[in-house]
Amino acid sequence: MLETLTLISSLGCWHGGEDEAAPSKQSTCIHIYKDQGGHSGERPYECGEYRKLFKNTSCLTEPRRDHKHRNVHTGERPYECSKYGNLFHQNPTLHIRERFHTGQKTFECSECGKSFHQSSSLLQHQTFHTRERPYECIECGKAFAEKSSLINHRKVHSGAKRYECNECGKSFAYTSSLIKHRRIHTGERPYECSECGRSFAENSSLIKHLRVHTGERPYECGECGKSFRRSSSLLQHQRVHTRERPYECSECGKSFSLRSNLIHHQRVHTGERHECGQCGKSFSRRSSLIIHLRVHTGERPYECSECKKSFAENSSLIKHLRVHTGERPYECIDCGKAFRHSSSFRRHQRVHTGMRPYK
Repeated sequence: MLETLTLISSLGCWHGGEDEAAPSKQSTCIHIYKDQGGHSGERPYECGEYRKLFKNTSCLTEPRRDHKHRNVHTGERPYECSKYGNLFHQNPTLHIRERFHTGQKTFECSECGKSFHQSSSLLQHQTFHTRERPYECIECGKAFAEKSSLINHRKVHSGAKRYECNECGKSFAYTSSLIKHRRIHTGERPYECSECGRSFAENSSLIKHLRVHTGERPYECGECGKSFRRSSSLLQHQRVHTRERPYECSECGKSFSLRSNLIHHQRVHTGERHECGQCGKSFSRRSSLIIHLRVHTGERPYECSECKKSFAENSSLIKHLRVHTGERPYECIDCGKAFRHSSSFRRHQRVHTGMRPYK
């Protein structure tokens, strides 16, 4: 191991050359290190395998609990999980794994009380409260709360898509994206909700779904205080206040607040339709066809937990629930009047704009 050490020459210490005899156990390097007050925090010893720097030779060679760097190269995994027998390089990694088994979450957020298995997870979560996004892309200015997210984002600009699906030929910038994509072909849904049994292809989708059961709405609008289960829903909602419509149709110039609405609108120009096999009726949206099919099947999968009334569409259930909660999410910025439904809100706005669409 000593042969892999390199010492910064300006210190004048022995550096473990092949033709030189090793010094005594209390090496000259460590002696000088102590005499010079730790060389002002310098780390003169470099691991030849990993290019990692250390303050002295003991950090690489002594088998102390906190000197676990060498296990990376030796492959040694001395720490064993008592539940499943998994082996780990480092004791802290074992402790984190055991917390998953026991359900122990020792790191609690002082803002909202949510707790986590790892301190790193807590630090990432706290960016939701601080809105801190310290990692900025030099190409487009987009900022991220985590460095790993920035690294992944950069691949958007490089155009690198190295991971190709052998089923359909579609390529991806990330292996994780390819793995998720493959589930379209296999039908695999490995993430199951313990509350209702519904399964998902992605863990992130399960996490979002669980908020239906827990009632958690971590994304709050700074303008009106309304909260949402998903960050995307908050961004969409904020356009109610800003009246932003960033998605414009290149054919007719009509603009939309949601990209999905633009895609659906463009079918007016392309003529693309989804046809019902029962009655021949066609739709510009596939989701509209699925909902329409319930007219034939009589299916009403969305049930109100308050009065047991059921609906063919989830959106209809959401609107109905406002009868029980009293929620009126659509507020007029001109007069402050609020409405349960967006359609009622749009009709009301004509009072202020003077628009008369029906002549």
